[in-house]
Amino acid sequence: MEIIISNSNGVPIYEQIKEQIKVKIVSNELKENELLPSIRTLAKDLRCSVITTKNAYEELVKEGYVKNIPSKGFYVAKINKEVALEEQFHKIEEFMDKAVTMAKMNRISKQTLEEMLTILYEEDK
Repeated sequence: MEIIISNSNGVPIYEQIKEQIKVKIVSNELKENELLPSIRTLAKDLRCSVITTKNAYEELVKEGYVKNIPSKGFYVAKINKEVALEEQFHKIEEFMDKAVTMAKMNRISKQTLEEMLTILYEEDK
């Protein structure tokens, strides 16, 4: 499972792991009842602490994206994909609202902001 961690974006590592797994679940890259890597395996693959991956998995369980079956592991839970996708849209809107507010405060035009978004969106392809 590919997860990209950034140490420079100010977001806690467990949160980055959690959010990326959620996206993989909502996009159906990870399927219902699919076994996730063990806490130790994921920590080793990501070169982070076991506590960090444990925290990410525990948050996913609390939010209903993952289920923990004792002595068996963590599995993708059955979720309402539409509700989960709406949650992701809401988070994106919050980030975009902050970006627009900042752009307005700094008198950056809508066109410039759209160009920045296009560049950032295309960057990972």
